[in-house]
Amino acid sequence: MTQGKLIIFSAPSGAGKTTIVKHLLQKFPSLSFSISATTRPARGDEEHEKDYYFISQESFLHKVAHQEFVEFEEVYNGTFYGTLRSEIERIWNTGKHVIFDIDVEGGLRLKRKYENDALAIFVQPPSLEILKERLTGRGTDSPEKLQERFTKAEKELAYADKFDVILKNYDLETACKEAEKLVGDFINKK
Repeated sequence: MTQGKLIIFSAPSGAGKTTIVKHLLQKFPSLSFSISATTRPARGDEEHEKDYYFISQESFLHKVAHQEFVEFEEVYNGTFYGTLRSEIERIWNTGKHVIFDIDVEGGLRLKRKYENDALAIFVQPPSLEILKERLTGRGTDSPEKLQERFTKAEKELAYADKFDVILKNYDLETACKEAEKLVGDFINKK
């Protein structure tokens, strides 16, 4: 397979996209996770080259200047995230399709770039209040960072209708089953 397909999962932080993507990776051996590059430090037990490519801002901007990213964004003030072109090629060279867990604007950029070879799914949380509870419950962010995430989440929810599909995550088990059907149908479509 020289070029596979791209399955893009985007949502505000805390909507459940990472859990759904991990579920799909277990269900579909033909999928491989695209590891994003970021300038933020690792949180908890995150590992370099497994969860993210943790790189310095200087290195990130060098890669931007050399057009090594398919898409990138300053998601939070001073914190960049991006998808390396070499990461997509690495996965396609193994004969697999690429699955993304990516911010909303990055997801839309990938969809515009790859069009019919990409399925863009927006994971919608039950409500902004529940999203705030989930983020607060993580215990990984300062009050200032939480407020930044809440503000960003409100903006991101307005982008939902720009995606191919809105997947409502009101119940995780149901959302995972619906995601399986969406992804299975897409990767089997000629």
